Amino acid sequence: MTDCLFCKMVNGDIPPDKVYEDDEVLAFNDINPQAPVHVLIIPKKHIATLNDAEDSDTQVLGQLNQVAAKLAKDGGYADDGYRVVMNCNTAGGQAVYHIHLHLLAGRQMSWPPG
Repeated sequence: MTDCLFCKMVNGDIPPDKVYEDDEVLAFNDINPQAPVHVLIIPKKHIATLNDAEDSDTQVLGQLNQVAAKLAKDGGYADDGYRVVMNCNTAGGQAVYHIHLHLLAGRQMSWPPG
């Protein structure tokens, strides 16, 4: 998808502040952090929303969560705790239509999120 911000990052057209990358997943610091640690974890494959995920995407969706846990452990905040959030569509708070997990840590999280 040529006009997708995250696809441009995956393709190297826009350089993200990368914290992790493998063959299927890219993770980078959010440019508008909502916590001291705010990382976005995306599949390299373009999937617009969680509603658009197919059965063949099950592995990469699980991998997003595994990368979140790895980053939390490697960053030293897994034991204290962290939040992982995926927004879906406008009412769910999704701003970029390429699925992504938000990994938030470094402060006490509240409910509702904010």
